[in-house]
Amino acid sequence: MASTDTTSSELTLAIDLRNISKSFGTVQANKHVNLKVEAGTIHGIVGENGAGKSTLMSILYGFYEADAGEIYIFGKRTPIRNSSDAIAAGIGMVHQHFMLVENFTVLENVMLGAESGAMLGRSITDAAAELDRLEREFGLAVEKDALISDLPVGQLQRVEILKALYRGARILILDEPTGVLTPQETDQLFAILRSLREQGTTVIIITHKLREIMVLTDQVSVMRQGEIVASRVTSETSREELAELMVGRKVRMSIDKTPAQPGEALLRVENLSVHDHYGVARLDRVSLEVRAGEIVGIAGVSGNGQSELLDVLSGILPPGEGEVLINGHTVTPEHATNPEQVRSYSVAHVPEDRLKRGLVREFIAAESAILGYHNASEYNGVFLTKPSAIIDHTHHLMEAFDVRPAHPTLKSANFSGGNQQKLILAREMDPGPKVLLVGQPTRGVDIGAIEFIHKQIVAMRDEGSAVLLVSGELDELMSLADRIIVMFEGRIVGEVAASEADEKMLGLMMANAHTPTSTVSEEVPA
Repeated sequence: MASTDTTSSELTLAIDLRNISKSFGTVQANKHVNLKVEAGTIHGIVGENGAGKSTLMSILYGFYEADAGEIYIFGKRTPIRNSSDAIAAGIGMVHQHFMLVENFTVLENVMLGAESGAMLGRSITDAAAELDRLEREFGLAVEKDALISDLPVGQLQRVEILKALYRGARILILDEPTGVLTPQETDQLFAILRSLREQGTTVIIITHKLREIMVLTDQVSVMRQGEIVASRVTSETSREELAELMVGRKVRMSIDKTPAQPGEALLRVENLSVHDHYGVARLDRVSLEVRAGEIVGIAGVSGNGQSELLDVLSGILPPGEGEVLINGHTVTPEHATNPEQVRSYSVAHVPEDRLKRGLVREFIAAESAILGYHNASEYNGVFLTKPSAIIDHTHHLMEAFDVRPAHPTLKSANFSGGNQQKLILAREMDPGPKVLLVGQPTRGVDIGAIEFIHKQIVAMRDEGSAVLLVSGELDELMSLADRIIVMFEGRIVGEVAASEADEKMLGLMMANAHTPTSTVSEEVPA
C-alpha cells in the first residue's frame, strides 16, 4: 500500500480514512478505522455480516456522519456530512438494492436529481448526449427509452453505474454487486469495472464472495467486528487466508458429505406448465422428482422458470397444467392448494427473496420467526397469542442457528442479511419437514454463515428430507446437490450427477448449447 508520509504520495490515494468511528446506541459499528485506497485500482472490502463494511462505506457516501475521524479524498481533507457532499467530492455508490423509479425510463432515472437547467427539454438533450458518451466510453450499453420495470437485473445495475458516472463519480462504491446477478451478468459487470479502472476510476467493491475478490481486485481489506484487521495485495493472498481473517478461525471452503442414500420419491412433478398473464409459458411441461435423503439442485440463468417452479410447489402459484405429488398429496389445476395447506403436507419453503417473502422488516424477530406457523396452538391462547412462548421459541431458534444478536425483540430490519437468512432457515428447518424447498440459500451471506447454512441443508438431507435447491451459485450447487437439473426458458434441458458436473458443462446447458453426453439424462428433452 502507498505511504502517506509525503504530499506526492498522498495524491496517489483516492481515499484515506483516518480513525473513523461510528456508533448506533450501544453498538459500535466502526472502531477507529483506517483505510487507504489507491487511485485507479479496484479495492475489495470483505468481512462477515455485521462487520461494519456497509456502515463504513455509508459514511464515505454521506448516508451517515462519522462520530469521529477524518476523510481525505485525493489528498484533500473532505468533510462529508451528507450524500451531496460525497457526490460533490466525486463519489458514487451502487447499493445492493437498486434505487430506481420503476415507471421511469433509463434516461429519466439517470438525470433525476441532476437536471442541467430549468428548461427540461434542454436537460433531456444534454443528458441523452452524456449518456451516449458514457455508454461508448465504458461499454455500458442500455436502451435509454426503456422502462426500468422492463429491464433485467443486470441492466438495472448498469443504470445505477451510469447514474453515478453521470454525476461525475471518480470513485465508485458497489455494495454486494453480484448478489442478484447470473454468472454471465457477473462476467459482464467485471468487464465494465475493469474498463472503469483503465479509464482512471477508483472502484471499491463490498462483497462476501472471495472467489470474485481474487479474480477482480488489486487490493483487499478485511473487516471484523468494526475494525480493519488486515489489508493485502490480492495477488499475495488466498481465499483460505481471507476467510480465516474474516471469521477469526479456519473455515472449510467445501462441505463434507457422504454419498446420498435416496429413498422414496416425496416430491414428483409431472408435465407441469404455467403461463403468465401475457400467455407466455414460464414452465413448459416440467417433470422431475426428489427423493427422501437427496438434494436436487436447479441451475439456470435467472428468469428461466426456477422461481415459478418454487411458487407452484409452495402453493403460492396454481399449476396451469400437469400435476404435483407432494408427500402423498396431489395438486392439479382443478385441485389447487395454498401455502398453508402445503405446510400441512410437511413442506417447508425458504423463499428466494428474504425481504419480500421471508420476513416482515417492521416485525420483531420473534414475530418473523413464526410466520407461516403463527396459528399453531403452542403460540395461541383462547383469545390472544402467547408472547412468552413465542419469545422462548425464538430464543431456541437463535441459539440453534447462531442468529446474532440473539435478541427476539429486535426488529427484523435491524439484523444483517446473513442473520435474517439464518432466522428464516431456522424457522423452516426446525419442524423437520419431509420436503424442503430452498431458494438462493446464501445470497448476500458471508463466508462463515455460508459454511453453517450448507451444513444445515446437508443435515436435513441426512435426516431423510427431500431437498429441492434453487441457486444462482454454480459452486454451491456442485458442492451441495446430489443431482443437478438445468432449466432454460421454462423447460428442463439437462440433468447431471453433481459429481460429474463442472462450470463449463453447466454454463453451456444453461445457455441450451450443451451437446448431450452420457452424463446428461437422455430422458430429459433438449
